[in-house]
Amino acid sequence: MVRVVIAEDGVLLREGLAGLLERFRFRVVAAVGDADELERAVAQWRPDLVITDIRMPPGFSDEGLRAAVRLRRQQPGLAVVALSQYVQHGYAAELLASGSGRRVGYLLKDRVVDVEEFVGSLRRVVGGGTVIDSDVVRQLLDRRHDPVARLSPREREVLALVAQGQSNAGIARELILTEAAVGKHVGNILAKLTLPRTDDTNRRVLAVLTYLRER
Repeated sequence: MVRVVIAEDGVLLREGLAGLLERFRFRVVAAVGDADELERAVAQWRPDLVITDIRMPPGFSDEGLRAAVRLRRQQPGLAVVALSQYVQHGYAAELLASGSGRRVGYLLKDRVVDVEEFVGSLRRVVGGGTVIDSDVVRQLLDRRHDPVARLSPREREVLALVAQGQSNAGIARELILTEAAVGKHVGNILAKLTLPRTDDTNRRVLAVLTYLRER
């Protein structure tokens, strides 16, 4: 049997998914409700497959996806399927590129319409394949034309605060970083956005305009 850990904060969906998988001869060794519990369950049970939602407590942003990326770094052979209602661009590409792009999937909940097809997708991932919803592919390709998409998640956080008019010192306080670290992030942002060489103040303005235009 394929040993599975499920991470989903919605108790009805979590239990329903566990029951469904048991019907198809998967063994659900743990079903948890947040990203920290997910990482502990994987360490304890050493599953063959992780199925995780993206938004989970405490922040309901991208905790599940970030946990999946960390798990794949630690265990590149671990099969992981992100099952979500939306595409989280910041880490989706990193997850799909991890482990040489094998044994990984990204499916959208609302587009799963056939149970047997869904189960077949899980088995393909466990067997070494890659399964990505076509809408996920389209959205990720669209993002390649967005210069802001070149930035890391932390750099996008910094740029968002620059757009709010915060100084490096204010950003450092907000993100609990040193001013030197913020300065480095800002430098990386200006370089990745390939802005024309003017003084740094004007380049910050141009970076903000680029951020607002792409949003």
